[in-house]
Amino acid sequence: MKSRRNLIKGLLALATFAFFTNFKKFEKWQFTFEPKYSIYQSPIINEKWVATTCLQCPAVCQLIVRVIDNKAVKIEGNPLSPNNRGGVCPKGQAGLQVLYDPDRIKGPMKRIGERGSGKFERIDWGDAIKELTKRLKDLRVNEPHKFVLLSGRLEPNTFMKDLINQFTQAYGSPNHINHLTYGSIEAAHEMTVGYHNLMAYDFERVNYLLIFGGSLLEAWIPTVRLLRIWGRIRAERSIKAKVVIVDPRLSVSAYKADEWLPIKPGTDGALALGLAHVIIKEGLYDIDYVNKHTYGFDKFKELVIKNYTPEWASSITGIPVDTIKRIAKEFATTKPAIAAGHRGVASWNNGLFNYMAIHALNALVGSIGIPGGVIAMERAPLTPLGPLLILDDKAKQGLNMPRIDMIGTEEAPLANNFYQRVANTALTGKPYEIKLLMIYYTNPIFFTPNLEEFEKAMQKIDYIVSTSPFLGDTELYCDLILPDHTYLERLDLTEHYPSFGFPQISVRQPVIQPLYNTMNFGDLLITLAHEIGGNVEKSIPWRSYEEYLKFRLQNIWEYKIGRVAMKPLINFKSFDEFWSALFKYGFWYNPPYKHFYDWGYQFKTPTGKFEFYSNTLKERLMKVVSEVAKRENLSEEKAFLILKEKWGLNSIGDDLFLIHYEPPQYAPSSFSTIKDDYPFILISFKTMLHAEGRGGNVPYLQELHGWVYNKTAWKTWVQINSKDAAKYGIRDGDIIWVESIKGKVKAIAKVCEEIMPGVIAMPFEQGHISYGRWASGRGANPNRVILNVRDSLVASPGYFGTRVKVYKSR
Repeated sequence: MKSRRNLIKGLLALATFAFFTNFKKFEKWQFTFEPKYSIYQSPIINEKWVATTCLQCPAVCQLIVRVIDNKAVKIEGNPLSPNNRGGVCPKGQAGLQVLYDPDRIKGPMKRIGERGSGKFERIDWGDAIKELTKRLKDLRVNEPHKFVLLSGRLEPNTFMKDLINQFTQAYGSPNHINHLTYGSIEAAHEMTVGYHNLMAYDFERVNYLLIFGGSLLEAWIPTVRLLRIWGRIRAERSIKAKVVIVDPRLSVSAYKADEWLPIKPGTDGALALGLAHVIIKEGLYDIDYVNKHTYGFDKFKELVIKNYTPEWASSITGIPVDTIKRIAKEFATTKPAIAAGHRGVASWNNGLFNYMAIHALNALVGSIGIPGGVIAMERAPLTPLGPLLILDDKAKQGLNMPRIDMIGTEEAPLANNFYQRVANTALTGKPYEIKLLMIYYTNPIFFTPNLEEFEKAMQKIDYIVSTSPFLGDTELYCDLILPDHTYLERLDLTEHYPSFGFPQISVRQPVIQPLYNTMNFGDLLITLAHEIGGNVEKSIPWRSYEEYLKFRLQNIWEYKIGRVAMKPLINFKSFDEFWSALFKYGFWYNPPYKHFYDWGYQFKTPTGKFEFYSNTLKERLMKVVSEVAKRENLSEEKAFLILKEKWGLNSIGDDLFLIHYEPPQYAPSSFSTIKDDYPFILISFKTMLHAEGRGGNVPYLQELHGWVYNKTAWKTWVQINSKDAAKYGIRDGDIIWVESIKGKVKAIAKVCEEIMPGVIAMPFEQGHISYGRWASGRGANPNRVILNVRDSLVASPGYFGTRVKVYKSR
């Protein structure tokens, strides 16, 4: 045993020495200039390390990339980064295979075959931009609103998102439609604290962590930072934080937690309200905090005490009454405590109300706006674009039209975006047809539960343009492909997901010159604006994306806010010096967090408090009710009842605006035999190897994807409980079909105890029709069987709750 301890100590010492040696070497490298960009350069000839930022997921981990003879050969975490502190996950390590993918699109292409055939010919950029500009100009004469720009997850990238919005508004289209995974969570925050955004968590100082429907160590953002925090709160502190995971599936996070509470899928809100009942009834809530910083508590208390007993919650969730009581007492008495959730809570028809109930627990124990609690993220003070926007008559005409996704109407009254509806609009022509669709950083024929509807919709749209660097599932249907750089060739700046609390901007710069004839999407938008001319060009006056990025940082520079690495901006003599240092070190930030106990900052609701009774929810829904009543010549009472049924809401009267429980919908539920014919509830999950659907063409990730779970690579598996497997004659390793009323996919059975009986689980990442040799035709896409049951108010896609059956492949 002594020799073993000595061996371990020796390995730890060696690892520590290696880390600090590399850190010091990184610090000593010369500050040099290449054309435009500053880098770290080693004394070794033809070798350099370039600071940049990962894009394998939205976590915004800062990287340094080793480049030898203009070839990127190694990716490491940036040791100066306050985010990932030199660490990088497997997705980040595999980024070189994105850059050097042999199946990348090498230049602009124009379709020459039928849509879906994948037949294209190469064209030059001049001809491609000329063709697209002509179509944009022609459409803008009378119908600018029929131009739609469909984008992926841009939440952290304020810079690109703002430029897209500036372009579409100046052009005259209200239709920049953005894909949002966490819409229900963001809306829940808006209804309760006034922010339509994710919140930040002071995890480093938490003592009790109650996680609903989320894989904290695999698929929460930012993953690398959370892994480090996990070690700190679980091992480095004298009193470790307790972690409880609520999930139908024993994830890696649940396995490593103190306690796993297997819950019936979609009922997380019922558990949260059952916990609230115990906390309130036994007087464990923070009375002073609730009295000073919440609104509507008395009504909420009455509802919870009357309806949401632990016995009721147990009957709904399957969690024992004694467990509910014990967890409630632990949570309320082990402060600071945080209750949080993820896609397993949000991606349901009842996602909004699930998460409002979870967030209510934070208000009850006084955990919002305090150290160790839930906090509102501070954003970087970027130079605004609004003063530059000039709207001519054509733009005003287009912007006066409703959005094609019908947000703010009875179709999606609380939504900021309704991504899935684009397909319905294209097929029905309601509220109007789509003439020109431009796609950036998204793949609707892979990502969405209604992907088959998108396949049909692509045949109805006049002209479709994609900017993907890869020939993915959606690109098969495009008329023109204008390929972007990969992230290791791209110039960009990006903000961070709410995590630290304080603002941070990370640099994304070309670590090598672009390998192929590709163009930064930001430069493409600016070029198109200038080709269109007039007020569109005047609203986007920059000559390059780099010039635009510099403009956005002028406020930060002028007021000398924050620092680059450890150097405050006040110490820089010029903007150029600041800009060069930014690209040398890779990030700007402004610590520490300044808004603990700043209640005016933490609560932006009409009352300036946490709202158990949501005035925002009432105002937004009743506005739609009034509009429908007026349009259909109905009384508001009648319109309210009709819309409540349309939205699938069970709550009665004014209780609808209180935090309350709405049951999940297991789809389909329209006929009585469905439960017998399709006895399982399908849930989906993401592993640490999941690169937001973009990892299928990365062989390193394909090789590792299923290894942790079933020692299988390159294939999709299904977790099924051993009792269910025995009932249906399924053995571990069998090839089985997973079938819903929509379709079926084939996968490998993983018989285990890590999933509740009556539930099966499949991972996302595989099942591409097209995405290069490493991805095409490999594994299964759960979206091929998942039904599009969304949150009726927020329009978030419902990736959970589809009823399926399983059987062995013959």
